[in-house]
Amino acid sequence: MLRELLRLPRPVVERIQQTVESLSLDPRPPGAKKLTAREGYRVRVGNYRILYLVEDKSKLVRIYRLGDRKDVYR
Repeated sequence: MLRELLRLPRPVVERIQQTVESLSLDPRPPGAKKLTAREGYRVRVGNYRILYLVEDKSKLVRIYRLGDRKDVYR
């Protein structure tokens, strides 16, 4: 995932960082959608998507995919 981040423009990376940090405070913010084809949630950051799981017992947000909206669901 780090490799994917390094390929993105700096302003996009900064917005993604802010979004990830906010997920630690509220793992299901307004605008987050529950995925239907797979487990977890997605949040939008411009044309990019962050796919993640919420483990309520351990209070953990696990990001498992990050990328352009046209590629991230494949």
